[in-house]
Parts: sequence; structure tokens; C-alpha cells
Amino acid sequence: MNYVLRILRRPSREAQPFWQEIPFATENPGETVASALLALNATPDLRDTKGNPVTPIAWEHSCLQKRCGACAMVVNGYPRLACDAFLKDMKARVTLEPLRKFPVVQDLQVDRSLLYENLAQARTWLAERATADAEQEDILFDALRCLQCGCCLEVCPNFYAGGQFAGMATALPLTWKVLEQRGEAQADGAAAYRQFVFNGCAKSGACRDVCPAGIDTDAMLIHSNAVAVWKRKP
Repeated sequence: MNYVLRILRRPSREAQPFWQEIPFATENPGETVASALLALNATPDLRDTKGNPVTPIAWEHSCLQKRCGACAMVVNGYPRLACDAFLKDMKARVTLEPLRKFPVVQDLQVDRSLLYENLAQARTWLAERATADAEQEDILFDALRCLQCGCCLEVCPNFYAGGQFAGMATALPLTWKVLEQRGEAQADGAAAYRQFVFNGCAKSGACRDVCPAGIDTDAMLIHSNAVAVWKRKP
């Protein structure tokens, strides 16, 4: 199958972005956007559809097994993990862009420092040992599967850089603090949850629909809201 990868290139933070279309041929039915990018970067004297030389395409990756979230990007207008975006499910022209809500470092690579700064500001770490309530085990296990990839923030209509709302990427780690801490630790988690999550969430459900890990974010909100906001057991 012959494809054309239309990639939004940006050589540096200061440079102006431009589109570059690069041909890619494969007979592998399991080819993903990630494996295609690896193959293109390994191709000597790579040329685009106009015959211009192609410099190495900058993007982030690590496990390539849908476990780390590093390869998140916008594929055909939709935030996805490149390692889980199969070319066989797409048309011959595939459009790749960096996540839009983070500063671009180079090409498809973005600076997700904001995500981690929000986690620190919301104090998402556990202040003491937590023992999961049997009734909450499934919810808490689901929360632990968050990849911190940023896909949920990409589609969230309420999240933006510099805003008070930290999004579901912060809400999920806070779930443990809200549900499984007690006393002052729980009160601290509940206050952070109300400030950084509840007060800004419009419950659009976009995060649930786009989550690569398939986390039921609606259930997270229901359980955390019950304890942190309504002061009752979910």
C-alpha cells in the first residue's frame, strides 16, 4: 500500500511551520504511524513528493506498546498514540501534527512541562500510605492506567495553558488522594480537586472518548465529586 504522510514540520521553536508531504510504501498490514516514522527516519536520502530532501522528523517515543504515552500526536485531526494508529485503517493520505495545547519544540515533538507543573501544583502525590477500599478497587486501578499522554487535554474545551483548570490528566492522580487518604491528607486532596478540577470541568465527555487507555473518566468524576465536593460516599 502506498501512503503519503503530510507532516506539519517546524525546525525549531522560533521557525515558521510548513507542510511537507512524504511518500511511504509498505506491505506490512500491522504498520503504524510510529513504525512509519521510524522507517522514514532510517531511510537514506529521503525525499518528499516534490523531490526535496527530508531532514529527520522529530517526534517522541519510548515503549511503542501503548504504555508510556510519549508518542501522542494529532493524526488526521484526532489526538492519538502513534504506536496505536494503524495505517490500514486510514486513507492513503495521512496528516500528522503536534499536539496543539503545548509549545512545539520541533516538528511533532512538544513540551509537556505544563502537564507536570499542574501535577505538582495540585500536590497529586500521596501524603501517607493508602489502602484501597474493596468497593473502590476497580475505580482506583483504572485511575492508575493514565499514561499522562495529554490526549485528553488536547480535546478538552476547558483546558488551556495558563488556566486554572488542570484537566483529567490531573484529576486521575487526585482520585487516589481523594478516595483513599484520610484526615488532613484527604482534605488537602479534596481542596486541590475542587480548585484544579471541579471548578473548571464542564463534563463534556471529550476526555473519555479520546483516552488511549480507555479509562472511564465519567466514573472517576462521579466518585471524586461525591467525596471531594458533596461530602458523601460514592
